[in-house]
Amino acid sequence: MRPPTLWEFVQQFGGAYVSTEGALWRTLALLLARPGELTRRYLAGQRKHYVLPLRLYLTISVLVLLLMRMVAGLDAQAPVSVQVVAPQTPSSFSLDLGHGRAGMKDGQFYCSGLPAWLCQRLQRRMDVDPKGLQREMQQVGERMLGQIGSAMFVMLPAFALWLKLAYLDRPLRYTEHLVFALHLHAVWFLLLALALPGWGVLTAVAMVAVPAYGWLALRRVYGGRWWTRLLRSSAVSLLYLLTLAGVTAGLALWAVLF
Repeated sequence: MRPPTLWEFVQQFGGAYVSTEGALWRTLALLLARPGELTRRYLAGQRKHYVLPLRLYLTISVLVLLLMRMVAGLDAQAPVSVQVVAPQTPSSFSLDLGHGRAGMKDGQFYCSGLPAWLCQRLQRRMDVDPKGLQREMQQVGERMLGQIGSAMFVMLPAFALWLKLAYLDRPLRYTEHLVFALHLHAVWFLLLALALPGWGVLTAVAMVAVPAYGWLALRRVYGGRWWTRLLRSSAVSLLYLLTLAGVTAGLALWAVLF
């Protein structure tokens, strides 16, 4: 018997998923049409007819990340830019790492505007294989993109933690905040997919929908007066952005150094 082709495998997997998870489309419809309602029902114990939060998030995020890898290369809008300047001689090239620079000039290493430990690490890499490092730098954006899925396993728990701190007065466990975070990030990934083509209208819709959906979801799940919800959501957003900045910097360093 011949082994199945890739297309047959995809069809079998897709058919099995839809048949065993008949609630998939019901889940997506509720998730998109009524922000926060899927979380509210899950926390109320109405779980039988819906896809579980982690599985829903993983399904959507994996598909969107695959789509991103298909349509995206080096992104000029990346928070940390890495630019490789073509060498004039075989022993000369430079790396522009945001606010700092490092490289080789006439066989001599230089580094400015970067922490000492980072300069030492770069010097060791360049001394061993400067040409190999130069080739790797040209793929930094792609390497960072490939680690977004892993980074989200830091971002998601952090987001749930910030929610827990912001709503300490609510009798909710950390895992319940995590359910909300999973549902919210699943929608954000879908909105990211909407913006991937780069069409102005779709991108604008996605940018407006991200905070709007989050605000409506918070209202349905957490309730409270609008001004207290605004204060809490602002605090969570600030902490989340700081977490995002730290994770992005970590990804950039990993892409450069390893």
